[in-house]
Amino acid sequence: MSEYSAKVTWSRSPSESFIDNKYSRGHQWQFDGGAAIEASSSPHIVPLPYSVAENVDPEEAFVASLSSCHMLFFLSIAAKKRFVVQSYTDNAVGVMEKGVDNRMAMTEVVLKPCVKFSGEQATAEQLEEMHHQAHELCFIANSVKTKVTTEVVL
Repeated sequence: MSEYSAKVTWSRSPSESFIDNKYSRGHQWQFDGGAAIEASSSPHIVPLPYSVAENVDPEEAFVASLSSCHMLFFLSIAAKKRFVVQSYTDNAVGVMEKGVDNRMAMTEVVLKPCVKFSGEQATAEQLEEMHHQAHELCFIANSVKTKVTTEVVL
């Protein structure tokens, strides 16, 4: 078993009354390795100026987490198969909508990985298989009920 932690901190500005619901949703995520990420609610959910558009919101982080987990497993699989990956880019997209239970949820995340190799090139079939394996191994994808699909970009 492994445990993972994050420290989330927020504090009210003295100029905000709070009970009128007009307060900043800007906050910070801190991780054990020392990284600190400025976070906020999404402007799609809480309008500006109460959200901070420049900050990472939980929905974006969710999409990035799925993409990152998938990528890390893909790179490991490619290395074991002796493919040299030069670059990996994923323009992943998450869809927020009402789910079957009529509650708002991230109902789908589409990963769109584009992998460039040095030397021997993987075939489309090999790419599909490696992405399938990465999806099956991804801890985050295995932890959520969101539909996660991969559209390989060549």
